[in-house]
Amino acid sequence: MSDAHGAYFIPEPSRWPLVGSISLFITFIGGALLLNQSDAGTLVLSIGLLSLAYMFFGWFSDVIKESMAGSYNKQVDISFRWGMSWFIFSEVMFFAAFFGALYYARVLSVPWLGGEGSGLATNQFLWPEFQAVWPLITTPDMTAEGIFTQFTAFKETIPAWGIPAVNTAILLTSGATITFAHWALKKEQRTALCIWLAATVILGAVFVYLQAEEYIHAYNDLSLTLNSGIYGSTFFMLTGFHGFHVTMGAIMILVILLRSMKGHFSAKDHFAFEGVAWYWHFVDVVWLGLFIFVYWI
Repeated sequence: MSDAHGAYFIPEPSRWPLVGSISLFITFIGGALLLNQSDAGTLVLSIGLLSLAYMFFGWFSDVIKESMAGSYNKQVDISFRWGMSWFIFSEVMFFAAFFGALYYARVLSVPWLGGEGSGLATNQFLWPEFQAVWPLITTPDMTAEGIFTQFTAFKETIPAWGIPAVNTAILLTSGATITFAHWALKKEQRTALCIWLAATVILGAVFVYLQAEEYIHAYNDLSLTLNSGIYGSTFFMLTGFHGFHVTMGAIMILVILLRSMKGHFSAKDHFAFEGVAWYWHFVDVVWLGLFIFVYWI
C-alpha cells in the first residue's frame, strides 16, 4: 500500500508509465506511416491516440482518487507546483523557438537574400527573380515553374483586424472569466465557480471554431497553405500549435468544471485548478505575441 515516508508520498506501483510509452510509440509509428502515405497510417495513428487518451484518463483518475483520499501532504503540493512551473517553462521555450524561426526568416534571411548589408544580391546567383518582401510565399521551384497563387498576387499577410482581433478579445475575456472562477472558489461560491468555468470553456471552443474558419478561408479563398513558402509554414506552425494548446487547455478546464460540479476542491486546497489556470494564462500571453508579430506587424 501507499505510505508516507517522512515528507514524501510513495504512490502505489502503476502500469500507466508503461501504457504511456507504448501509446506514444504507436502514435509515432502511425504518424510516420501517415506522412509516408501508407494505407495503415490512419488506423495505427488512431489506435495510438486512443491509447494515449485512455492512459491520460486512467492516470489522472488515480491521481484524483489519491488527492480526494487525503494522501497528499504539503511536500506533494510543492512538488506539483514545481512540476507545473517547469512544464510551462518548457512550453515557453517551445514557442520561443518558433518565434525565433519567424524572426530569423523575416528580419534576417529575407533581407540577406535580397542583398541587404552586403551590396550584393545573393538571389542574383541563387534565385534571379527573388524579391525581398514579406510575406515571402514563393519558393525557387514555384518561380521556375511559373506558379503564382492568388495569395501570392496579393502580397499581403492575413489581416489582423478580422478574426484574429475577435479571437484576441475572446482569449482576453477568457482570462478574466477563469480569474473570476478562482475568486469564486476562494469565497466558496460553488455556483459562481461553475458558471465562470463553463464560460471559459465556451470561449475556448469559440476561439478554436473561429480559427478553423480562418484556416478554411486561407486554404480555399487565399490559397495559403503549408506549401506557401516560409510565410505559410511559419504562419500555420505558430497558429496551429497555439490552437492545439487552446484545445488542450479547454479540455483541462472542462475536467476542472466537472470536478467542481461534483464538489471537488476547497478554498485552501485546489492546486489542480490553479495549475490549469496558470496554463490558460500562458496560452493567453502567447496569443498576444502571435497577434502582434504574426498578424499585426
